[in-house]
Amino acid sequence: MKRSVLIYVIIFCSLFPIIAPTTSLGQDSNVATTLIHSPQSPFVCFRILLHMGSINDPVGKEGLCALTAKTIARGGTQSITHEQIIQKLYPMAATIGVNADKEVTVFIGEVHKDWLDEFYEIFAGLLLNPRFDSSDFEREKNGLINYLQNTLRGTDDEELGKEVLNDFIYHNHPYGHCNKGTVSGIKSITLGDVKNFYQKMFTSDNINVGLAGSYTRQFLNRVKADLGALPAGKIATVQLPNPEQIEDIEVIIVEKPCQGTAISLGFPIDMTRSDKDYCALLVANSYFGEHRTMGGCLMRHMRIFRGLNYGDYSYIENFIQDRWSRLPMPNIPRRQQFFSIWIRPVTHENRHFALRQAIRELELLVKNGLTEQQFEVSRQYVLNNSKLWTQTLNRRLGYKMDSDFYGIGDFVDKVEDEVSKLTVDDVTAAIKKYLQYKNIKVAIVTDNAESLREALIANKVSPIHYPKKEIPEDILAEDKVIERYPLKINQKKLQIKPAKTLFEK
Repeated sequence: MKRSVLIYVIIFCSLFPIIAPTTSLGQDSNVATTLIHSPQSPFVCFRILLHMGSINDPVGKEGLCALTAKTIARGGTQSITHEQIIQKLYPMAATIGVNADKEVTVFIGEVHKDWLDEFYEIFAGLLLNPRFDSSDFEREKNGLINYLQNTLRGTDDEELGKEVLNDFIYHNHPYGHCNKGTVSGIKSITLGDVKNFYQKMFTSDNINVGLAGSYTRQFLNRVKADLGALPAGKIATVQLPNPEQIEDIEVIIVEKPCQGTAISLGFPIDMTRSDKDYCALLVANSYFGEHRTMGGCLMRHMRIFRGLNYGDYSYIENFIQDRWSRLPMPNIPRRQQFFSIWIRPVTHENRHFALRQAIRELELLVKNGLTEQQFEVSRQYVLNNSKLWTQTLNRRLGYKMDSDFYGIGDFVDKVEDEVSKLTVDDVTAAIKKYLQYKNIKVAIVTDNAESLREALIANKVSPIHYPKKEIPEDILAEDKVIERYPLKINQKKLQIKPAKTLFEK
């Protein structure tokens, strides 16, 4: 009997990896840690998170955090150059990356366990003994300037609209400039500025060591001792004022030559993952505009029924797509959040109609809420989809670190627990508490901006233009309502900005 029990225990442990708590093991270092010990995994993942972001950029040197992070992650160490690091990492099939957001910056590494020691020498060297070579610095500096001047302004209209909206919502606020900085800010940054920023921000009190996979206790203690040896020093928390009030519909039209019109709109909401209403609003948003799915209300009504564009989505918090997946990127947490709608480019002749329809759909959501059936379907989707958020060890680690940021338990467990208990009345109450459709900021990237400005001010009728195809009568009837839907535009704040002037300073 005892032998059979032992066999079952062995089988159980082999199937289910040991999950370590999210606190430090041992007392040999005071550095904060977030750990997922998975002995069966062939990989070891690192997420070294620092509480520094674009909110820590000095005035006039916007982009300092991003440039410092890139110069470190894409540079060399005191002992080897950037080019030598590339040559060493390639046969390991290992990766090193970095992302600097508003409030945190995370250095990400992943390697097969067979190469762990060799990889760690490089990874730790970048963080603890960066080379700060002038050629690496100039390369990354020019790369950021090129991104702002050419990629963002010139070729990525969707991202341009979202960045303009962020700056618009957070005008005169620490969040109120692009994470990558401004052109004049980056140009003013010297290598000395980067070194000083590193010395200030890279302290043992300002770092959270995220480690996941098949590491040993000995290796963990080594990492903690190495990063815990950074100088002590607490970084003052940047105080966040409330975003400025929005009056009616405030619009910025970004003018540039383009084939389609990209539209982003939104407003601040007083809620984060730590709030009790978060999961209720998560279900509501899944019904309304889940990212890159065909089931969302916006997607069905704007793309499937009318063929306006490729996609239409909504978000209840800062969202960045994780590479080419449909999943959100971990480790971009914020103490303040916003609701937004992303309308992927529509033809210029349908831009006014698309804006009207998106805001009208939001009004219908706020006024009507969800039916019992819509609620049940959306709730079930969230329960199942949330399990995919942590489908890799690296993503699990990132989510666990975000849970630490928000001061909550495991986020996916929180979603499963709270969503399963929700009622349709809970979701309706959350919609009415946090969402609205009257005071919104809108960023529109388009050509011939003056004609759109005139149409918005005059509330001109904006009939949709279909290609030659059969459209159901009920859709055509609704179109007649949408094309006359009144938009209360704040004419005093309606602006036209040439794309080439954006993100200069």
